[in-house]
Amino acid sequence: MTIVLSPTQALARGLIAHPSVTPQDGGIQDLIAHRLKKLNFSCETIMSGPADFRVTNLWAIRRGAAGQDGKCLVFAGHTDVVPPGPLDKWESDPFTPEIRNGNLYGRGAADMKSSLAAFVVATEEFVTDYPNHSGHIAFLLTSDEEGPKNTDGTVVVVNRLQERQVKLDYCIVGEPTSSEKFGDMVKNGRRGSLSAKLTVKGIQGHVAYPHLAENPIHLVSPVIAELANMQWDQGNEYFPPTTWQTSNFQSGTGALNVIPGEAVIDFNFRFATSSTAQGLIEQVEKILLKHQLRYDISWNQAGEPFLTPEGSLCQAISKAIHEEVGVQAVLSTTGGTSDGRFIAKICPQVIEFGPINATIHKVNEHVNLADIESLKNIYRRTLNELILT
Repeated sequence: MTIVLSPTQALARGLIAHPSVTPQDGGIQDLIAHRLKKLNFSCETIMSGPADFRVTNLWAIRRGAAGQDGKCLVFAGHTDVVPPGPLDKWESDPFTPEIRNGNLYGRGAADMKSSLAAFVVATEEFVTDYPNHSGHIAFLLTSDEEGPKNTDGTVVVVNRLQERQVKLDYCIVGEPTSSEKFGDMVKNGRRGSLSAKLTVKGIQGHVAYPHLAENPIHLVSPVIAELANMQWDQGNEYFPPTTWQTSNFQSGTGALNVIPGEAVIDFNFRFATSSTAQGLIEQVEKILLKHQLRYDISWNQAGEPFLTPEGSLCQAISKAIHEEVGVQAVLSTTGGTSDGRFIAKICPQVIEFGPINATIHKVNEHVNLADIESLKNIYRRTLNELILT
């Protein structure tokens, strides 16, 4: 039986067919820019990063009839995907999109090429119906969202826009946020992420002569217990309390009769807006000093927390979801970091909304075909609500 695809579904399938494992873009941004230029978007490609990790970014904007005074809604996302993993585990080639049982299969189907397709087609429909719309529409796309550092993608574009004093009002990031049912969750913020590598120094020696050694595992154990049991904050209406978690512990020489000379602990905070990175650092180092450890510590902050309180953007997309699929979306700040943390520096209202996330980063990643069309309609309804009024 021949399956007739909508323009959005066909574009999503076409984007999956472009292999774009981070930081590769696979020509997707050129394809999208070509379509946007037909709508009189001004498109700018911004390259960044070293030769062995070259990142492609796209900034595109269509200014409305109101000139500089109109509200600006930005569609933001990433064209890169994670590696497919073992190909023999896939039921079909990850970059040869296949439709089975009403689902579109392929790497990036849910994260987030269906959202990109929905962005584009929703915009095409909107501009066709309202060529003289008052507000501005923009796209901010990167091929460095799934990478290990995220230093050459969205953050580079945001810094450039800051220098130009570009004003943004609303941003929809197309991350797959739906959980059990399409439309059931909108992310209106994310927790911050602060990591550290702690090296506790002892004195190596023979286990039979502990008085001649200093065991760093014993020294750091009460510190770990105190950090694990500490209440860092109460959280707030939108965020759960900040948590501290050990992600790795390394010590020992490999010999059963040797007390190690050091212990290395990796840990992470996922923190709410009720805490700050500097405040957490100061509390940890106060505890380390209290226990009189000899140590080295290096800190790495991957992102600040951001929050969009319930307002015009949250209301508009929640209304669009309910009208389109009859679901009352829940606002949530759960999950890891996203590029929304960068955009929030120049945009007061940033939310994330996209398809069901159950198969992202897995083999046989897929998205429901009907959900792709509904996603486009939700983005289109949100444009109507925010750009026409």
